[in-house]
Amino acid sequence: MRRRLVSLAIAVAAAGVLLHPGTAQASPAPHTPSVSVLAHGAKAGTAVVSGHNQPGTRLKVDSGRTRSGHWLGIDYQVQETGYWCGPAATRIALSARIAPPSQGVLAGQLGTTEAGTDHIGQVTGVLNSNLGGGWYETKEMPNDPPTQGQRDLLWNDIVFDIDRNYPLVANIVAPPGNQPPGYPSDQTIYHYFTVFGYDEVDRTVLIADPASFSGNQIYWISFDQLATLIPPKGYSA
Repeated sequence: MRRRLVSLAIAVAAAGVLLHPGTAQASPAPHTPSVSVLAHGAKAGTAVVSGHNQPGTRLKVDSGRTRSGHWLGIDYQVQETGYWCGPAATRIALSARIAPPSQGVLAGQLGTTEAGTDHIGQVTGVLNSNLGGGWYETKEMPNDPPTQGQRDLLWNDIVFDIDRNYPLVANIVAPPGNQPPGYPSDQTIYHYFTVFGYDEVDRTVLIADPASFSGNQIYWISFDQLATLIPPKGYSA
């Protein structure tokens, strides 16, 4: 395991399950559309791609760089059930480095049930197991709002990992009034999504969201919002 700063926070239980599970698995798409982030800006709230909201829908995102930004190439897929956000986010992260297992296989490895994936530590273990290494570590963020040290560590992890071709998986809690684009505004959503890009000037991060709420699959949000969505859960980086 590489030497890095490690959060000293105490582990907190985390479940990733949508509040409206039960979507059926879709048949695989005959081909995977390719998406270029360069065609869009990097400001918070900017949608890179939207509208492909059928369970199992796949999209290929090309990697790229600007003077201030960097994002990874991934194989995005909408989660196949209402409680497979953990497996789907894990699959997206793995796709930057390997041909990933299916969501179903990953659900088995994660121990995901209809109640979701219990803790971000399970994601960390499955990422490392599939990649055959020890890159990923579990970082807890129990303070809500997060401390400045936790915020600094999160930003450093994002830049450090993405520059080395490792997406992050975040376990989030999105209450009414603090939600990414398209989330049901009358519900608190417990969820997993993948962070696979950043822009230093706009201070934004690029999200691959397997839930596809209101048809929003890939979008930019501010780093400040991401830092407030993760507590009291954690992330794999």
